[in-house]
Order: sequence, then C-alpha cells, then structure tokens
Amino acid sequence: MPRLELNPNFTDPDAFYAALTDLHRECSEEESERINARLILLLANHIGDQQVLEEALAIAGRAAGSIDRQIDE
Repeated sequence: MPRLELNPNFTDPDAFYAALTDLHRECSEEESERINARLILLLANHIGDQQVLEEALAIAGRAAGSIDRQIDE
C-alpha cells in the first residue's frame, strides 16, 4: 500500500517557496484561494492514489484542528 511521503522530499524547497509566494504576491484573497484550490487538485491528480490522498486529508485536518485550538486558547 502506498504511503504519504512525510520526510522532506523537495529538490529545492526555497525555490518552491519563492515561486509560490511570487504567484500570490499581486493576488486578492479570493484569487489566492482559487489558485490554492487549483494547485491542490492538480497535485491530488498527480498523486492519484485514494489511500494516499485520504491520509493527507486526515493529517491536514488534524493539523488544522490543533492550530484552531491554539488560537482559541
């Protein structure tokens, strides 16, 4: 069964971060949300494996919940 890769796997994380922030630089919040949604769908399509995608969703959901709890405290 394929598993989600959780270890650092970027060839150049700084370049990716720079490209991502450049993409959003002149965008409105609504445009940024649409870009992020398209990016998520493109990457999910590239991954393709439902079990891996569900694992990613579960991890992202848990992380979002812990962030929300930290903000509420």
